[in-house]
Amino acid sequence: MAQDRVLVVDDEQLNLFIIEEFLEGEGLLLELHTDPLVAWDALMAPDSGFSLVVLDRMMPGMDGMEFLRRMKLEQRFATIPVIMQTAASSPDQVRQGLEAGAYYYLTKPYEPEALISIVRAALDDRHSREQLLNHAAVLEETQKLIRSVEYSFVTLDDVGRLVPVIAAMCPVPDNAAPGLADLMINAVEHGNLAGSYQEKSLLKWDGDWEAEIQRRLGLPQFAGRYATIHVERALDALVFTIVDQGDGFDWQKYLAFDPERAFDPNGRGIAMAKMMSFSNIEYRGKGNVVVATIRLSN
Repeated sequence: MAQDRVLVVDDEQLNLFIIEEFLEGEGLLLELHTDPLVAWDALMAPDSGFSLVVLDRMMPGMDGMEFLRRMKLEQRFATIPVIMQTAASSPDQVRQGLEAGAYYYLTKPYEPEALISIVRAALDDRHSREQLLNHAAVLEETQKLIRSVEYSFVTLDDVGRLVPVIAAMCPVPDNAAPGLADLMINAVEHGNLAGSYQEKSLLKWDGDWEAEIQRRLGLPQFAGRYATIHVERALDALVFTIVDQGDGFDWQKYLAFDPERAFDPNGRGIAMAKMMSFSNIEYRGKGNVVVATIRLSN
């Protein structure tokens, strides 16, 4: 498997040395730049092939927010996660970064384990999303002929197989796939398997969340549970209704970005799905039914 290339941009040379030391044992190809303009040229090179960008927010010439905004205007960078690091962590700055598309916010100084954990999570997420998008592209033409369909799913592997199929029904599968994955994963992890936000945060830091999901799938109290996704194509919209068999959750606080959760390894999926993938997201009842809509242009 090819090594992941990581672009690291920070105007302080010492910070670059620290990041290089922290990530030394991760098998990554690091490209380090103190000048954001030079880093941008490196990113724009036809054969750049970066899998991740680690970006300082406050830099002369081009600050991190402008760098991030430029990235989001380039379709070929759509799946590249950006980890923003800063010494300032005001709620407004955090919100701005997340809403602009940052994958994660790190406040300096941080421990090596924090950086390593977030880098691993970001790369894993990037690879998963690329696989989904590749599958969706193959299915796109035939799936757009479907008017109504319903699927059931139990495991995260089921979600991985279904998302490309369903995203291929959408006008822009690349945009729809991440949001569909987030909502369906929530139905499994937090719905049917009753995983709490706090549990996932702690276990994600330790790298044990996936093992915990497998353990819960084998517990008697969760046996036989499944979720469904129903897709309906109307004249002006695609409507996705996802239903799980859990007890619901306090969904209101997850529809928007919350700076208080910015430094946790999870908790942004619903807000990102609402912003990037769907025209609207509506939770119903106790929170085990979610209806997401993509408006279709005439």
